[in-house]
Amino acid sequence: NTVLVDAISRRIPLVSDKPTIIFGADVTHPHPGEDSSPSIAAVVASQDWPEVTKYAGLVCAQAHRQELIQDLFKSWVDPARGMQTGGMIKELLISFRRATGQKPLRIIFYRDGVSEGQFYQVLLYELDAIRKACASLEPNYQPPVTFVVVQKRHHTRLFANDHHDRGSIDKSGNILPGTVVDSKICHPTEFDFYLCSH
Repeated sequence: NTVLVDAISRRIPLVSDKPTIIFGADVTHPHPGEDSSPSIAAVVASQDWPEVTKYAGLVCAQAHRQELIQDLFKSWVDPARGMQTGGMIKELLISFRRATGQKPLRIIFYRDGVSEGQFYQVLLYELDAIRKACASLEPNYQPPVTFVVVQKRHHTRLFANDHHDRGSIDKSGNILPGTVVDSKICHPTEFDFYLCSH
């Protein structure tokens, strides 16, 4: 597996050069017609660097059909200790620092399950939660964040330009894994792309 070889040999572009934590987040909702069950939010984060092959995960219940992840960052007043902060991002950042001995200097956050109508609402709320979690760890700690919304359910099909070129298709005639299309058929103003991951 070439991806694993790159990880072990510490050659992952934009990850291996400085301490980077990779998050993944999604929310699962109850079946239609189920009116009382909570939605379940899950967040995972890499716990080793530069390999980024070990992940820790956190899960929490939240309001029914709520897509915004409520527990990314929390603050509350404790009568004895005053203002307290916590949440999934802060906990995973602390865990990363304990495991690697370094704080992340770059955050990559993959978010799944967001409809196009909710892109900006989720981006603004969750990016703000990430920023607050970082600032709660250390004043002025604001590493750059790459926020990627992942969508799997689309109806776009990709084909090779030349079906006779064995270097651009597999034995079934499909495009090769790792193919990226980032021009011509993409959104005219948003930074998006298609990736054939497997």
